Amino acid sequence: MSYFVYILLNNVVPLSLLIALGVVLQRAFKLDIKTLSKLNFYMFSPAIMFQMLYESQLSLKIMSQVLLFFFVFFFALFGAVEIVIRLRGYKAGMRSAMRNSVIFYNSANYAIPLNQLVFVGDPFTLSIQIIIMMMQSLIPNTYGVYSVNAHRQKLKDTLKTILSMPVIYVIPIALLMRGFHIPVPHPVYISIDYIAKGFIATALTTLGVQLGSMKWQLKLHDVAISNVLRLCVGPLLGFLIVLAFGFHGDMAKALILSCAVPTSLSSVLLAVEFDNEPEFSSQAVFSSTVFSIFTVTFVIYLIQFVP
Repeated sequence: MSYFVYILLNNVVPLSLLIALGVVLQRAFKLDIKTLSKLNFYMFSPAIMFQMLYESQLSLKIMSQVLLFFFVFFFALFGAVEIVIRLRGYKAGMRSAMRNSVIFYNSANYAIPLNQLVFVGDPFTLSIQIIIMMMQSLIPNTYGVYSVNAHRQKLKDTLKTILSMPVIYVIPIALLMRGFHIPVPHPVYISIDYIAKGFIATALTTLGVQLGSMKWQLKLHDVAISNVLRLCVGPLLGFLIVLAFGFHGDMAKALILSCAVPTSLSSVLLAVEFDNEPEFSSQAVFSSTVFSIFTVTFVIYLIQFVP
């Protein structure tokens, strides 16, 4: 029991406090969620993505293994949620919202500090999580934007929106500059560093602001389905894929942990930015974040027994 309490107090509660701060600020000052959403999409997220990729020590072998795991896991999870969507008979907007609430998970502002706490700042496990974060930043800014707009917008307009997302340019630029050892001018890098350091606090506070501004029209069945798929089916699939590929040690543990985190803030940002089931998306993020206190703690406990 003491181990569970340690994980809870040192891994999960610090993140939850920042979310709670956002709720309090929203209740007190009625902040503009659209502005916060744009700051996350166009400033904080690109900055931390560039910095982490540019500074990372990613080997080609590790990157290929993690990418293989990610794509197998992503499509397995996509298949699981697609079965549920068809059984439930969701309409177009709700279909994309349910998919996004399950396949987009909080691989950055929740998983990165969690990874660093669980593995005590291990650069190897951090590099694994950075690759996952890279993909989980790229896909919401491409497929995610497409999914919430496909049923109501022409393809040309949707592509125009996707091409306006800075993350899709930041990722290849950062990898190329790192690969060819191209230095970033010092004054520019100082600015990037300042912005990147504000990402976790701003993103978690934004989530709190959205939660604080919700109209609580509960969709208990749909939210519960999303939570079970994200918090229970996700890490189970991760474990099975790790087992199938024969991964072991810290790599296996880091990959399983990466699958266990709650629904991503990006699903809320997409829902708010493009007015696609924002109530359901907010509730899914909120409830998965709350329940992750227990499920993530349990997963962290279990991965200690992974060989």
